[in-house]
Amino acid sequence: MSVSTLQRLPKIIEVVWHPPILHLIKCNTDDSATTASSSCGGIFRDKDSKFLLCFTKNTGNENAYQAELSGVIRAIEIAAHHKWNSLWLEVDSALVVNAFKNQSLVPWRLRNRWNNCMHIISNMNFLVSHVYREENCCVDALVNLGLTLDNLTIWLEIPACIRGYYGQNRLGLPCFRFVNF
Repeated sequence: MSVSTLQRLPKIIEVVWHPPILHLIKCNTDDSATTASSSCGGIFRDKDSKFLLCFTKNTGNENAYQAELSGVIRAIEIAAHHKWNSLWLEVDSALVVNAFKNQSLVPWRLRNRWNNCMHIISNMNFLVSHVYREENCCVDALVNLGLTLDNLTIWLEIPACIRGYYGQNRLGLPCFRFVNF
């Protein structure tokens, strides 16, 4: 005799990237980490979803959290360099979002640059928020490329590796998140 069990089907959530409001510049950041290497990256866009620039950097042998923090730090530094004083940072790490409230979550190795960034954002109109990783598909592709690079790389034109995801974001097309309960 065979007994079957009912398995719950995953819930499907539509995830859509939204452009920032009004005068804000939005930067989505992400990381990628393997046992051999890690990288960080980010993509800056304006209220019209227009691409401004993106970056990626191989961060060496850091863990995923340190690489994610490195990406956030780099994004803030780049925004300050370009005088983008209204920045909305979106990350897919709740721990990184919490680091903005609790500096003790930042590893000592990154603390000096982190403190410099906290000073920079104190003079900005600054928001940070958490997003599902599926909303970060553009920068996810970018950081995977970053694993293969040696230096910080900044693009002022959309790199081929993210062109499809960027178009999908710009058109408001969804990605899908599957959640098991």
